[in-house]
Amino acid sequence: TDRPQVWPAEGKRRGRVALLAGCVQSVIQPEINAATIRLLNRLGVEVAVAKGAGCCGALSHHMGYTDQSHAFARANIEAWQREMKVGGLDAILITASGCGTTVKDYGFMFRTEPDIRDAAAEVSAKTRDITEYLAEIGGLAATAKMPGLKVAYHSACSMQHGQRVIEPPRALLRAAGFALVEIPEGHLCCGSAGTYNLLQPEIADRLRERKAANIASVTPDVVATGNIGCMQQLAGSVGAPIVHTVELLDWATGGPLPRGLRPN
Repeated sequence: TDRPQVWPAEGKRRGRVALLAGCVQSVIQPEINAATIRLLNRLGVEVAVAKGAGCCGALSHHMGYTDQSHAFARANIEAWQREMKVGGLDAILITASGCGTTVKDYGFMFRTEPDIRDAAAEVSAKTRDITEYLAEIGGLAATAKMPGLKVAYHSACSMQHGQRVIEPPRALLRAAGFALVEIPEGHLCCGSAGTYNLLQPEIADRLRERKAANIASVTPDVVATGNIGCMQQLAGSVGAPIVHTVELLDWATGGPLPRGLRPN
């Protein structure tokens, strides 16, 4: 799913989107993008991974490597502009909220560069988290009876604070038949925060321990989140499997059981 290609919609096409394959996520957990593509195709949405699109530039941007981060961003903007000319794009979808926050900021990043300013603003305006887009198009209906799993939803800082995407993931999980529970102190960081867990490991570890204790206090069957950084930060520390929100939505609408929920 990380190579440039197009996955056609099933049935009547109702939309066309570009998907950012990402770098870390596409290597560590490629099943997230695979679930996204299956789900969108099932809903009548054509999905393209644009040639030339790659890293969003977030980690370079976090560390102050502006030239590098802007080079990554510029490549993505140009790739998606080409894709818009090929077949049009209703949205540019991101499945890692850390990346989404950065791509939504491209318009601001390039506000003083006349050669790409307008294109960057257009890309940012079209960018959506996958759950935002699913909520916008509607029509997500569970086709499989879920086994009453208790799902604790962890809202990444980049999702709730950076993008202000609060309700769509929760509403989609409830609509899919899962029993959603809120995590105490849900506004607090898990300690991943892009490169923070690498640059400030002691503080990041304390944040992880606090988040893990809060998650354990609601005894979930599974933890859902929309950011690969959080998934890696919390893995093995919460007493429950951690899966991407879109994997649960794909499963509920006819896709396979998420890898994180399969017996070892």
